[in-house]
Amino acid sequence: MLLSEGFGAGHTQAAHALSSSLRQLSPSVQTKVLELGSFLNPKIAPLIISAYRKTITTRPRLVGYMYRHQKSFNRFTALALHRMFYTSTKNVVRQLRPDIIVCTHFIPSAVISRLKRLGTDVPLCTVITDYDAHDTWISPEVDRYFVSTPEVKRKLLNRGVSQAKIQVTGIPIHPDFWTHPGKEEIRERFQLSDMPTVLVMGGGWGIMNDEVVHEFLTRWRGEVQIIFCLGNNDKGREEMESNPRFQHPNIRILGFTREIDKLMEVSDLLVTKPGGMTCTEGLAKGIPMLFHQPLPGQEEENCQYFTAQGLGEPITSLEVIGKWMNKLLQHYDLIQLQRAKNLRNIERFHPMQSARSIIDMLENEKVYS
Repeated sequence: MLLSEGFGAGHTQAAHALSSSLRQLSPSVQTKVLELGSFLNPKIAPLIISAYRKTITTRPRLVGYMYRHQKSFNRFTALALHRMFYTSTKNVVRQLRPDIIVCTHFIPSAVISRLKRLGTDVPLCTVITDYDAHDTWISPEVDRYFVSTPEVKRKLLNRGVSQAKIQVTGIPIHPDFWTHPGKEEIRERFQLSDMPTVLVMGGGWGIMNDEVVHEFLTRWRGEVQIIFCLGNNDKGREEMESNPRFQHPNIRILGFTREIDKLMEVSDLLVTKPGGMTCTEGLAKGIPMLFHQPLPGQEEENCQYFTAQGLGEPITSLEVIGKWMNKLLQHYDLIQLQRAKNLRNIERFHPMQSARSIIDMLENEKVYS
């Protein structure tokens, strides 16, 4: 049983990616992915998620404050979870009888941890889906942590987590991101031209509200192909489609798609919010990244990590965009060489590592306490 929450698309994407990898490794494994809050409280959860979404778009500093002061919210959160989730979750676990539970969000991880303290006997794995680890991810009842980097492992060790419980696996993304299909077929499918291409993303929610950056990008629309992917943000997509500035043969405006792996494959530069999943997908494709309006907290940590690794650069000014557009037009061969180097360097982050570890736990009962 893989448990997530709907606070952004990345956590649930990680759960589905892990589910897909598990089934590829062992067809006999049955998986069930649930967004716990939405499953148990289908009326209340959408209201909470909608409020969170509004907060990150209108008051991002509040999100940063909550991230930096998590301990202050832990007592309140525990009380809320107790009232909303614990009893219902216990019933779900009793009915489905999973051999192992994997959480890709800290809320279900906290819920299952409490159930284990109260006597539920089931191995618990927690997948940390960012390049940082805050205290709310950590619980003595977690049997195995899957983390993105050695740096995150060190952060867990410094918080007292046993080394035997931590595995550096990278963040699980769909196996398709690790494949490299023919670009010509993809271009034909999406009606794209064979020319320097920029992919602009705002995550599954399509949160891209910097019109200055987007319109600045269109200055190069005569020589550079630009794909705007707005996820589930239908209002933003419709507004962009009606704007004459974006009505050009070299501009594509897309809504939600499950084929981001293909769009990344044929793109040469990714402009994105630095969510953990999107950054990892870009990492798997070796594509250079420009980071757009990181949320205070984990997105800032993600941005800092990928910048330090030489895999991306924050958009600190419009000059940064101009520099990269000129690179695409004047030094395209160097960008291609850098991408090939990136792909060689990320071979150690095998997409199946976390799935193999789970299979190992199931088959050999190697669960560490």
